[in-house]
Amino acid sequence: MPSSAAELVELLDIETLDTDLFRGKSPDTDRQRVFGGQVAAQALIAAIRTVDDGLEVHSMHAYFLRPGDTSVPIIYDSERIRDGRSFETRRVVARQHGRAIFYLTANFQRPEEGFDHQDAMPDVPGPERGLTFAQIAELRSGDKDSAEEFAKEWAALDTRYLGNTLHPGYTHLAEDKERPARAQQWVRVNGELGDDPVLHTAAFTYASDLTLLGATLVPHDVEIGSPKLMPASLDHTIWFHRPFRADRWWLYDQWSPSAQGARGLSLARVFTEDGTLVATVAQEGLIRLRTR
Repeated sequence: MPSSAAELVELLDIETLDTDLFRGKSPDTDRQRVFGGQVAAQALIAAIRTVDDGLEVHSMHAYFLRPGDTSVPIIYDSERIRDGRSFETRRVVARQHGRAIFYLTANFQRPEEGFDHQDAMPDVPGPERGLTFAQIAELRSGDKDSAEEFAKEWAALDTRYLGNTLHPGYTHLAEDKERPARAQQWVRVNGELGDDPVLHTAAFTYASDLTLLGATLVPHDVEIGSPKLMPASLDHTIWFHRPFRADRWWLYDQWSPSAQGARGLSLARVFTEDGTLVATVAQEGLIRLRTR
């Protein structure tokens, strides 16, 4: 996986092959399948590159169809579904080995004035009170060396875990009987991304797939990395409300309203440090217990 902001930027800079046709590569990794956030971010870049100047993405809806192969490039084919005066729509299919592995539909709008309201940001500690990936991994495994290796795999992101409602020993979440499956963390890209808003949108999309499914497991005393679990993202949706920088702290306020049929649903609100609600994310994923 990208180990720095610079490597993440390089990963998101997909190659143009022809009109509306692009190719993305995967970083060197020991993972057996492509990280879902990578495919989603690269597909979104493919869609953005085919819309008129002055439009901004306001929503994306995606389905993960097959595991991606990390050893070969991914081809992204962007289809122009609608070109209107206010809105444009693109559909992107990602392919490997001649088969579709991922579908994305993204909608774009020209900025305009209108009604404005938002949820209030929850009262949470700042990033300095959260635990890093390495600290969380060490708490779970007791192995400092393996925890540090795990953290290096995701070093392009700075994540500070505030906790969940399962582990009161290292959580800052207040009890909520109406929402027992909750998790929160602060996240930012670990380095400067520059001023291109497209890059910040894509980098956030990359990061948004990293921890969301874990909230569905909170009431069940199972960690997302447990060997007895078979997890996978099935679909992923983001509504982009307001522009923000992915290389500045944003709060990922997550909860899971339901899990059943070996699937779990997670929802999340995304706030910047000043309390601005900048995005809402939803994901359903496979959380199947292995029988052997």
